[in-house]
Amino acid sequence: MEFVTCDLSDANEGSVAVVTGLHWRQFGGRHCFSGQIDTVKCHEDNSRVKERLATPGAGKVLVVDGGGSLRNALIGDMIAESAVKNGWSGVIIHGACRDVDALAGLDLGVMALGCVPIKSVRRDEGQLNIPVVFGGVTFTPGQWVYVDNNGIIVADQALV
Repeated sequence: MEFVTCDLSDANEGSVAVVTGLHWRQFGGRHCFSGQIDTVKCHEDNSRVKERLATPGAGKVLVVDGGGSLRNALIGDMIAESAVKNGWSGVIIHGACRDVDALAGLDLGVMALGCVPIKSVRRDEGQLNIPVVFGGVTFTPGQWVYVDNNGIIVADQALV
C-alpha cells in the first residue's frame, strides 16, 4: 500500500497526531508501512518485543517505547525475521536496533532512533498493550499508524 504521510496529514488535519521532535531513521526493507498499533514498553530489555513479534501480526505495527535509549538494541535480524514470518507490517522503536544490513533486506518496516551493536539485556521485563507516549504522541493499541520517509502519523481509524 502506497501513501505519503504529508498528504495524509494534510487531508486529515486536526484528526491525526504527528510525531515530532525526534530524528528517525529507516532500517527495514519496507520504507512505507502502516497498520493497527500494538505496543511494548521496555527499557533495554527486548523480552516482550521478541515475545510479541513471535505471534501472528496480521499486518499490525509494533510500537516499542524503549525510553529513547541507544545503549542496547531492541530488535535485530532474528527477531525481525520472526516478525516477517508472522505477518507484521513493521516496528517503530523509540530506541535502537542492530544488524542493520540484514534488516534492510527484509520485507518489514523498521523505524528507529539509531543503531548499536550491543544486544538487549534480558530480564523478562516490559509491558504489553498499554498506551505509550513519545514524540508528543500517545500510541494506543488499536489506533492506526502510518510511516514513510517523511515521518510518523497516528489516527483513530484507517485512513487508506
